[in-house]
Amino acid sequence: MSTRTLISWNAMILGYGLHGLGYEAVKLLEQMCEEVGEMNDSTFVGLLSACSHAGLIDHGHYYFESMAPVYDVLPTVRHYTCLTDLLGRFGLLDEAEELLNGMCCEPDVWVWTALLGACRVHGDLERGERAAKQVLLLDPDCSSGYVLLSNIYADAGKSNTSAYLQQLRKSRGVHKQPGCTWIEMNDELHAFIANDKEHPQLKEIWEKLSSLSKQMEEAGYSPSEQIVPSDAHELVEERSSCYHSERLAIAFGLISTPPGSPLYLWKNLRVCRDCHIATKFISKIVGRRIVVRDCNRFHHFKDGSCSCRDFW
Repeated sequence: MSTRTLISWNAMILGYGLHGLGYEAVKLLEQMCEEVGEMNDSTFVGLLSACSHAGLIDHGHYYFESMAPVYDVLPTVRHYTCLTDLLGRFGLLDEAEELLNGMCCEPDVWVWTALLGACRVHGDLERGERAAKQVLLLDPDCSSGYVLLSNIYADAGKSNTSAYLQQLRKSRGVHKQPGCTWIEMNDELHAFIANDKEHPQLKEIWEKLSSLSKQMEEAGYSPSEQIVPSDAHELVEERSSCYHSERLAIAFGLISTPPGSPLYLWKNLRVCRDCHIATKFISKIVGRRIVVRDCNRFHHFKDGSCSCRDFW
């Protein structure tokens, strides 16, 4: 570009972050300091997000603490959310909650949801209850507050409490967003949901999934125990992660494209742990690059590994 504006620099930093390229985002910030000499709150949202997606906890700490004294940018709730997310991913839940309680601005539903999501990943029931309480106080219609806490109860073996919470959500008219994955084929967009029964090529898709499952088992794959459950009566179907929307979309892509060609998918929710593991196996078995854009970031699967290095 002949002229690089603050907006274009911020867009590049955010783009690196979405693809898990944290070190590249940091280098770009340093280059930005030399060429532009100014930054704004969006610059640090992109940078802290990049640190979170790449697991750069030391960099994240440094740049958050340096915002006001070094770069003259005051932290907002968005920056606290990014750092809370980063700490939560590392399992530093004590520090994350302490950060949240000591914020210089009023916490919103998103920063509490970040802590609640971390509690779900690390199985912290007591802290999860506190976080969920704050989420639902700030936004009683936030389905994530019910769903994440319900998942924590389910993982802790408290199935009755999990079921009660889901029934409470329904009785209050709070709807959970269903997971959906899209893949484009021949200029046509194909959408899949879990246990999809509507696609015209469903028989071929299931056959492909069955074949892949056998190959994956032979390669050492075993289903993860922590899979996102929804309602108690749907638990069995949900835990049949072989039929999650991203698996169906991948199988459809494999039977619809030439061998060796890459697959590009979009998902409206976070990729579940088991599907993430499975997609790594699939990428190696079929010798394909599989790119999945979920609600948080891009995952580039190739040769049995993911660009996120299992940190997402």
